[in-house]
Amino acid sequence: MSTPAIADHILILDFGSQVTQLIARRLREAGVFCEIWPFDADPTAIAAFSPKGVVLSGGPASATSQETPRAPQFVFQAGIPVLGICYGEQIMCTQLGGTVERSDHQEFGRAELDVIEDCALFDGVWPRGTKAQVWMSHGDRVTALPPGFRAVAVSAGAPFAAIADDAKRLYGVQFHPEVVHTPDGAKLLANFVHRICGLSGRWTMANFREAARSTIRQHVGPAKVICGLSGGVDSAVAAALIHEAIGGQLNCIFVDHGMMRGGEADEVVRVFRDRFNIPLVHRDASDLFFSALEGVSDPEQKRKIIGGLFVDVFEEEATKLGGADFLAQGTLYPDVIESVSTRGGPSAVIKSHHNVGGLPERMRMKLVEPLRELFKDEVRELGRELGLPESIVSRHPFPGPGLAIRIPGPVDRAKVAILQKADLIFLEEIRHAGLYNDIWQAFVALLPVRSVGVMGDSRTYDYACALRAVTSTDGMTADVFPFDMSFLTRVGNRIVNEVRGINRVTYDITSKPPGTIEWE
Repeated sequence: MSTPAIADHILILDFGSQVTQLIARRLREAGVFCEIWPFDADPTAIAAFSPKGVVLSGGPASATSQETPRAPQFVFQAGIPVLGICYGEQIMCTQLGGTVERSDHQEFGRAELDVIEDCALFDGVWPRGTKAQVWMSHGDRVTALPPGFRAVAVSAGAPFAAIADDAKRLYGVQFHPEVVHTPDGAKLLANFVHRICGLSGRWTMANFREAARSTIRQHVGPAKVICGLSGGVDSAVAAALIHEAIGGQLNCIFVDHGMMRGGEADEVVRVFRDRFNIPLVHRDASDLFFSALEGVSDPEQKRKIIGGLFVDVFEEEATKLGGADFLAQGTLYPDVIESVSTRGGPSAVIKSHHNVGGLPERMRMKLVEPLRELFKDEVRELGRELGLPESIVSRHPFPGPGLAIRIPGPVDRAKVAILQKADLIFLEEIRHAGLYNDIWQAFVALLPVRSVGVMGDSRTYDYACALRAVTSTDGMTADVFPFDMSFLTRVGNRIVNEVRGINRVTYDITSKPPGTIEWE
């Protein structure tokens, strides 16, 4: 299924920066649609995409080496604006006749930029004479400009920290405008797409919704579509959008493995079957899943068991419905980017904790992925546009295998029931404190240890649990949420007093740097 038709768009060529996705986020926040492609994209495909401008991302390579990535020369010859960021600036200079050398003054982190000339990129943000805070991350620097370029800004470690060829609308910055540590960076990127590329900034979720409906109808025709609902945001929004486009041609299957958060299975049925009148099969397969997981401790084995059973049950229910030509999935844009950029790398293993497995080839269904161009916050916005309740739209991310991977060691109904009660209390207190939407993900994990305690006049020998809450903008990195002690004390007291089976509560203060996974 192709992208809904959007006339004005920007292309971002990815050279491997950890923050390339943030460039796309900033451009979309400016109301401009964009896509991220690998740096070695076919020039013919780029020409067919017909972008109104190109952004060259940063990356870990050194432009001083002949073996490092290069941009398609086509982008500099197409007559469209180009913005190079960090490595993108360096490779632009290298390919157009400038010089890049190893620097004896590396810059990593905050730096001060001196704006020495006015420039369309800085128009209305940083006039000449401004000293601006920016975020740098480079060990190389441009030492000679290509013909036609001029220096716009300098820093202690970069004599050409911002450059411009006004006639050809080519610009480069050594710093990263896409990160929040460059406070005015989003304004610079908005200048690039609005003032330099001439785009209106009218891309909205309402426009996307209308275009997506038309695209779904064209793609599916009169055929049947089956969607596997998980209870999460992505599948819920995908189902609501597809149903709006094709109505009764869509059937949803909710495979209930019994390990969702407390009350969520009932809510899925209530919202989709009763409120939206979407055909829904609710299969309670919890006995099957718990039986298969009996005595299993290894987390990867648990994921595989749950994934395999999910496929079996889903296929069984799909067969009862008479099958379908199309399978709907809630694939998001970060999944698309990663699948392209990693080319089967280790992230596929790291991300396995989010998934319950793919469907077998024997089912022979074509895909409908109406959200594959959207980021998570855009999906939430679309869900609100479609009228989904806030309890589903703002729901924290939840792994497909459910609570099974928040219970280290063997899983059974008793442990799941304990964890569901504790998790509900934690989330209830977060909501009462008005903090739910400030947190990316919050949950309770039931620890594989039991401790001796005294409650009243009796000794107890019960489980300990850990509270986990993090903030994040993209789900790739996360910082611990700074609860005050009074909040944690209140939650701990409630869990110990209201949940039989837990007598200790701890708070996990571990942050999540790039490339790591968390409790799941």
